Amino acid sequence: MKHLFSAGFFYLLCMFFFRPSAHAQFTMGAQLRTRTELKDGQGAPLPQGSSPAFFTSQRSRLYAGFSGYRFKLGLTVQDVRIWGQDASTINKVTTQENNGLLVHEAWAEIMLLDTVVKNRNLSLKIGRQEIMYDDSRLLGNLDWAQQGRRHDAAVLKYETGPYTLHLGAAFNQNKENAAGTVYNPTPPGNYTATTNGGTMYKSLEYLYASRKLSAGTISFLFLSDQFSKFHPDSTGVKIWDKGAHTRMTTGMYFNNTFNKLTLTAAGYYQFGKNANAQKLSAGLLSAAFQYQLCKSFSAGLGTDYTTGGVNAAGKSHAFDPLYGTPHKFWGYMDYFYVASGFGNRGLQDYYLKTKYKAGSKFLLTGDLHEFYSASEVIQNGVSLSRKFGTEADLVAMYALTKVISFEAGYSHFWNTASLTSAAVKNISNAQSNSNWAYVSINIRPEMIFNK
Repeated sequence: MKHLFSAGFFYLLCMFFFRPSAHAQFTMGAQLRTRTELKDGQGAPLPQGSSPAFFTSQRSRLYAGFSGYRFKLGLTVQDVRIWGQDASTINKVTTQENNGLLVHEAWAEIMLLDTVVKNRNLSLKIGRQEIMYDDSRLLGNLDWAQQGRRHDAAVLKYETGPYTLHLGAAFNQNKENAAGTVYNPTPPGNYTATTNGGTMYKSLEYLYASRKLSAGTISFLFLSDQFSKFHPDSTGVKIWDKGAHTRMTTGMYFNNTFNKLTLTAAGYYQFGKNANAQKLSAGLLSAAFQYQLCKSFSAGLGTDYTTGGVNAAGKSHAFDPLYGTPHKFWGYMDYFYVASGFGNRGLQDYYLKTKYKAGSKFLLTGDLHEFYSASEVIQNGVSLSRKFGTEADLVAMYALTKVISFEAGYSHFWNTASLTSAAVKNISNAQSNSNWAYVSINIRPEMIFNK
């Protein structure tokens, strides 16, 4: 935290000594978010007799933004750790510092058209940044995870009236090489990159186009990401080579509200080669509606379908939801498309979602999911049931002030033998009921200085 407040003091000094130009704005804020969790099978069922986990994690962020004539700057520094992770005193002589402090965002956006041009904007955003589109299913900031997600990228943006067109690109390297561009996507200490624990991309390019509707959006996405080629050594360890395998994902998203009815639909197709050099042909289909029954209560039904499995020729049909926010879609227990894999079986999710909002301060949501495999589940030559299980999620949120909010949740999963079988999560003697509960406190003040 000392580093965070030092950075804040530095920015205040900059504001004092380096006076901004006309029409400049400086924004500064902080966030402290704690989350205390009781995990009894969250992520994957535990073996019988296992004890639940209990801990508190904390995200500490300091962010600043500066905007002036034809430019914007953004910086977010964060520290993420578990309470008690560090000793109360650290001997710097014999113990290396545990570095949980990192730069989450550091970007600049340049307005390529003069700001007096009406109804048109052409800009270039470069640097470390969050990339989010639509409902964050494929591209999101993963804000639920304390560490979040960011990309080192350049994004060219054009906006006019209801239309938006973005072109983005990224090219990753582990260090400043003297020669070559071989990239190790899983260096020691790094988080996995994709939503379901995949390796980090070597490079990425995308085109995003959207049009605003009367009360919603329709959009198109084409994304290409490349993964380092490799060969295994004598022990099976991957040795990274020159060149890359290319995977492509394309599709459309639709969301609009008609009076009291909100409709959402999406369809995406994935092809090329995945990070494991398998030929790929996979897809995702999603459709849902939410109906406002009264001013304070709404309910709706939906379904998601992602393909899975591998055919006899070795072609993979396992859809990868890229760099999104899976916690938002496939149950809060995070059994699917997060860190704990499920054998690339694909997923069928049929769900009911309800929302109760009492005034501007209190929100209660309740969801129910039925999960099935999208492909056959076979163990020892025997075909098992495709049903993975049932999940119930309950979340309550209360805003004490505009700065301080509280959140609490409880989730329960009733799993089947298919889910814990060797072909899926491979958990021997697994418990059939799993639980997860949490309480979170979020404090986020912000100050704005104008000239």
